[in-house]
Amino acid sequence: MKEFKKMLRFMEGYKLIYVLGIFAVLISQLFTTLSPLVLQTTIDGIIGQDAIDSNMAYSIVRLLGGREYLRGNLWIVGLILVSIAVFRGLFLFLKNTLSSKAAENSAKKIRDSLYDHIQRLPYEYHVKSETGELIQRCTSDVDTIRRFLAIQLVEVVSSLFMLIFIMTIIFNINIKMAFASVIVLPITFSFSFVFFTKIKKAFEASDEAEARMTTTLQENLTGIRVVKAFSRQKHELEKFDVRNREYQDLTFKLIKDLSIYWAASDLLSMLQVGLVVLYGTYLSFRGEISLGSFIAFVSYINMLIWPVRQMGRTLTDMGKAFVSLKRIDEILSEPIEILDESHNRPEIRGNIEFKNVSFWYEENRHVLRNISFNVRAGETVALIGPTGSGKSSLVHLLPRLYEYCSGSIKIDGIELNSVDKTWIRKNVGLVLQEPFLYAKTIMENIKLANPLLKDKKVIDAAKVASIHEDIKSFEEGYETLVGERGVSLSGGQKQRMAIARTIINNCPIVIFDDSLSAVDTETDISIRRALNRRKKKSTTIIISHRISTVAEADLILVIDKGEIVQRGTHEELIREEGLYKRVYIIQNSLDETIVS
Repeated sequence: MKEFKKMLRFMEGYKLIYVLGIFAVLISQLFTTLSPLVLQTTIDGIIGQDAIDSNMAYSIVRLLGGREYLRGNLWIVGLILVSIAVFRGLFLFLKNTLSSKAAENSAKKIRDSLYDHIQRLPYEYHVKSETGELIQRCTSDVDTIRRFLAIQLVEVVSSLFMLIFIMTIIFNINIKMAFASVIVLPITFSFSFVFFTKIKKAFEASDEAEARMTTTLQENLTGIRVVKAFSRQKHELEKFDVRNREYQDLTFKLIKDLSIYWAASDLLSMLQVGLVVLYGTYLSFRGEISLGSFIAFVSYINMLIWPVRQMGRTLTDMGKAFVSLKRIDEILSEPIEILDESHNRPEIRGNIEFKNVSFWYEENRHVLRNISFNVRAGETVALIGPTGSGKSSLVHLLPRLYEYCSGSIKIDGIELNSVDKTWIRKNVGLVLQEPFLYAKTIMENIKLANPLLKDKKVIDAAKVASIHEDIKSFEEGYETLVGERGVSLSGGQKQRMAIARTIINNCPIVIFDDSLSAVDTETDISIRRALNRRKKKSTTIIISHRISTVAEADLILVIDKGEIVQRGTHEELIREEGLYKRVYIIQNSLDETIVS
């Protein structure tokens, strides 16, 4: 079965441990089946006068002193039974330890493989995928497989061994009694299998309800500031109550169904035991079975009932594990982004040339069309245009987050798609519109790309980003914890920290993807002046909707519907009829209105 082959792939390196665990199961089950045989031999052959049919049992009795000696020293039999129980317990402990170790290591391998693969997936995949879905596959699905490997798979092997051992023994003792002992078991197994196949939907419904409840809780905690700002606590409480009640009702229904199952299976099991007792009593009365054999049968039937009852659930859990394995394999089957497809790592100074560049996500749906422009090293180029015009897509081509579909992009005269991706991304700094900060200190966040940098460089970068004075005002300065996603900072502070984190690396090309929009005009001016002072150090690309932000750029490109509709300096563009002039007039009018 292909699912088992996939599972074996993750068990690579731990198969021997698992085999040893299965061997321990075999030994423990052997010890389990010995106890009734010892009782049978004691009752029939030592306390009673029946002949000992088994040559091995007869040899052991002789070795221990013979019938008469053991009849007067029954404590020896008790010691044997205790010893069997101790050895069975030891091998069960060994089984659990080995299987758990193999399962935990396999689960770790799956998590490592998933995390590594997700890190290597292309930018486009992460844009389209849902974070919650990925997290669920990396946690819940992995845990489902772990439980199956640690518990269910071993239980299947354990049950099979138990069935084989006991069936062999009871059919050797008495065929009539053996058939009576197993007559209800096929019905019990069929009932278990059908029940857990049907109830699988109830399990899934309960799991999905829990996921919805957790999602509601996560959204509330993440957006708690919005909830407080709009006084939505009552609404959020009602929404959570609906999800919580839904989960409660579905889980209660599941528990009720399981209660019915266990009650019904208990009834079938007791019927089987009752049948064995009644039929065994009848055969004992007729002298066709000894008292010791009768007691052995009662013991063995109790051993058979539990694994048969559990087999249905085990098979259902196996199905759930295979579903989880499929979901995990869907991620691992996604083609990864090849970062080191070439070893072309030229020195990058910052000269950029776009020539007839076109880009699309889907065929016949162009995002960019015939884009051409040149930027010399150290210059600043600004992109302005309506939302959705393709500005962000354009700048994402430079670090090769997306690959251009036609045309040519050259960096210092070298075709961009021939340059190693890792290398180009180290040399192109990108400040995104929505900055992400980790729940670490300010110092650690700014040093993220290079933790070995000296603190002085961090402070210099913070000054350029106009965040240094803000940081100084915090009680713990640069050692202040910013909280999850930088929740303790304002939007402008987070944005400026992201700018400092990018420019600290002194990349030859720096891109600001509308990342100055969250700062006030005065701070915007301060940042641009600082950037102008280090103008010769890097080529700068700025995306903005604010005319004041782009006005000082060496070249301004006006983009609309994926095409460059205007280009030039600020002075040239305000004298030219077009989109730029209209935006300039509107923003100037608004500024004058606000001032007046």
